[in-house]
Amino acid sequence: MTGRVVVIGVGNPFRRDDGAGPAVIEALRADPRKGTVLADSDGEPGRMLGLWRRQDAVVVVEVVHAHPGRPGRLHTLTAERAARCAVRSASTHALGLGETFALAAALDRMPRELTVHAVEGEDFGLGRGFSTAVADALPELIRHVAKAIDEAYDRLRYAGALTDDRGTA
Repeated sequence: MTGRVVVIGVGNPFRRDDGAGPAVIEALRADPRKGTVLADSDGEPGRMLGLWRRQDAVVVVEVVHAHPGRPGRLHTLTAERAARCAVRSASTHALGLGETFALAAALDRMPRELTVHAVEGEDFGLGRGFSTAVADALPELIRHVAKAIDEAYDRLRYAGALTDDRGTA
């Protein structure tokens, strides 16, 4: 079996800054890396777990509301750190990433690797469009995620989980 890189943009584009995750996925679709799975998610844990396999490298893109916060600040977190931070931050989803990762671990459904790229949001009200802080941070967030995709492919190749067209690592 070969590993894939799965990128999941979590959020709701009708809740202002919360739409940044799906916006990153939309931007990546303009020039997708071959073999990369790009998906939007509302953050529901069962649907999130259905997007990845155990041998995959998963990159989650999310907006967080941290206390105290600095809107527009970017974070890169491991699954473990994201789960720990869940008690200090809030999500507009019924359950947060921490609960999703805990469920995946309990069901033995954690992927080979999982990284979260997040931006701190400011406006989670109803409507479309981003606050100035998130809009200004979005290009850098997209660059971080694109780099994370390349690095994940490098690690998968090194680990022997990825093969080329001839079936060799």
